[in-house]
Amino acid sequence: MPIIKKYRAKVVEIKKHFDDLITLSLISEKKFIYLPGQFLHLALDDYDGIGEWPESRCFSIQSSPDEKELKITFSVKGNYTKRMREEIQLNKFVWLKLPYGDMFQRNYLKENCVFIAGGTGVTPFLSLFNHNSFYEFQKPKIYLGFRNKNYNVFEIELGNIKNYNYEMKIFYEDLHGNLNIESIFRENPQSKTYFISGPPLMIKNFKNFLINIGINQNCIITDDWE
Repeated sequence: MPIIKKYRAKVVEIKKHFDDLITLSLISEKKFIYLPGQFLHLALDDYDGIGEWPESRCFSIQSSPDEKELKITFSVKGNYTKRMREEIQLNKFVWLKLPYGDMFQRNYLKENCVFIAGGTGVTPFLSLFNHNSFYEFQKPKIYLGFRNKNYNVFEIELGNIKNYNYEMKIFYEDLHGNLNIESIFRENPQSKTYFISGPPLMIKNFKNFLINIGINQNCIITDDWE
């Protein structure tokens, strides 16, 4: 089990790509310790570091564990993320608690893995794609879906994938329609491990499809901590 630590972190960069899509970069006096694919709790309220943990929300960690700055990208959907959009400013301090999750630490074959992400669901994948451990994967296939090209704000990270033999397809809803799990499966009949991340309904539908066609449920790994 990972050791959960609390970090007082300072916001050093805010990228408001759109009113509903924001990236934060944070630093702390302590080195952030986590593994690819893990997530954190972020709290806005004052905290003494000892008492009862304040209200918080979970976010997938986008940055590689090798990076000094920790990065998250979030869509503004509920009350908490609306509050984050309004209250978080440059140099503001927030509290983080991490790491959680074991998305890429389970037992699975690293051959012909399929990675499927919708929207900001790509963020936990990026923490792996930009880490040296991704070189261990043989012939991974990557399928990403975004609302439109402007919402693909991850081009720098996607241009630095640490693997020599991956294949990637990007779908823009306004041009290509939504990601289609049936088509993805037909393109990867030999694949045994699927990683799925994105909106809860997408994860549910994709997972159910794969189970119904005979993929072992243990070989379908999802980022659905919400």
